[in-house]
Amino acid sequence: MADHYRTELITDAIQMAARNVKLPAGAVFHSDRGSNYTSDEYGRVLGELGITRSVGRTGICYDNALAESTNGAIKVELVNREKWPTRKSASAAIAAYIEIYYNHQRIHSGLGYQTPREMLDGYQNHRPAA
Repeated sequence: MADHYRTELITDAIQMAARNVKLPAGAVFHSDRGSNYTSDEYGRVLGELGITRSVGRTGICYDNALAESTNGAIKVELVNREKWPTRKSASAAIAAYIEIYYNHQRIHSGLGYQTPREMLDGYQNHRPAA
């Protein structure tokens, strides 16, 4: 969480995610066509992490529907219901919501009424061995 939306905010987040989760081979990062996501810096970081870049089609909002749904849920279920005295307390609350509740407890109809963690575990456990 930062007070800006420069490319480094996105690349820092991707690098943090890559440190916290073992990325599967062939990982894809999908985004819209914003300048941050089409920048050389963003492409370089994805390349270093072995992540393939994917961007939505121009004018087709459905390409980012899953990400927008996730962001919407976080805003409706947490952000718009609270007031935090500091950016640090807001950041901690949002991180806890995502890591503890959203990924591990909240079921999602788009995932067959599983949590994101259950979906990831199922994917990782059913991949053929290399």
